[in-house]
Amino acid sequence: MAGHSKWANIQHRKGRQDAKRGQLFTRLIKEITVAAKMGGGEIETNPRLRLAIDKAYDANMPKDNVQRAVERGSGNMEGVDYVECRYEGYGIGGAAVMIDCLTDNRVRTVAEVRHAFAKCGGNMGADGCVSFQFKHCGTLIFAPGTPEDALMEVALEAGADDIITNDDGSIEVITPPYEFITVKEALEKAGFKAEMGEVTMKPQAETEILGDDVAKMQKLLDMLENLDDAQAVYTTAVMDEE
Repeated sequence: MAGHSKWANIQHRKGRQDAKRGQLFTRLIKEITVAAKMGGGEIETNPRLRLAIDKAYDANMPKDNVQRAVERGSGNMEGVDYVECRYEGYGIGGAAVMIDCLTDNRVRTVAEVRHAFAKCGGNMGADGCVSFQFKHCGTLIFAPGTPEDALMEVALEAGADDIITNDDGSIEVITPPYEFITVKEALEKAGFKAEMGEVTMKPQAETEILGDDVAKMQKLLDMLENLDDAQAVYTTAVMDEE
């Protein structure tokens, strides 16, 4: 695994996410609503809803907002009917790109995604063209200098799948998607607080982007992330963010 800029990339990405907190609340409400619609409004029997609510509280979303989203999804309040859709394609240098959306209008959403790819030098592909390059899992990222052996012992005992130490000393704990919260809570109880944690689609391999292509690739990712219907954008691209 390429590791020379891993920590810098993580910090840069975290800063970009913090700058988009207004969008985050909207996306979290959508996810809670759809999770409750699909699996019911009880977190004890709906792991997807538990993940969504936990993420909302981590983002300091008011409890009333969370509860209203659950009620809408459970059918107890009127609301927009969202459907899930995934679009796939290629960015600069052949880097894989995958966009998960929640939308009330598939025709509008696919047109906007296709436009973003075309405008920024990418290519939208068929369903399944790049999804095999990603793994659905939880990831927890710990800063360089974190005691690896102690972290590994707690993480594996709690149900983690793997622990990866990058070249720069940062440590990634990989979990099954719906064991993420259990592992995270066990690590926090033991005194290990992650710099970043999420359930994501993790690239199985990385595509290094260099030189002028960095700005081009970032433009594509920004345009996709800024779409109203986009919930998450995943890519195999790794860029020098210094």
